[in-house]
Amino acid sequence: MNAVDLQDLRRIAAAVARLRGETVRDVTARSDLRQLKVELESGLILVVSAERDEQNRPHLEVDVVEAREPAGARQQIEVRFD
Repeated sequence: MNAVDLQDLRRIAAAVARLRGETVRDVTARSDLRQLKVELESGLILVVSAERDEQNRPHLEVDVVEAREPAGARQQIEVRFD
């Protein structure tokens, strides 16, 4: 069994801790099953990837990101001139 870097475990734990109380909206898996994307109601996205490094050892990566707003959904202030 390969040892996992403590910093990696802390980063994964912090990412997953952000998901407490969240509701899952959608889950998508790549056809080769190397990546799983979990979309949450709040707009956060959990991405779990499993790949092999240069020495052919398994590498797990977990990230939580915020969904990008569509270009037309930017909040703007409307100012009227009378």
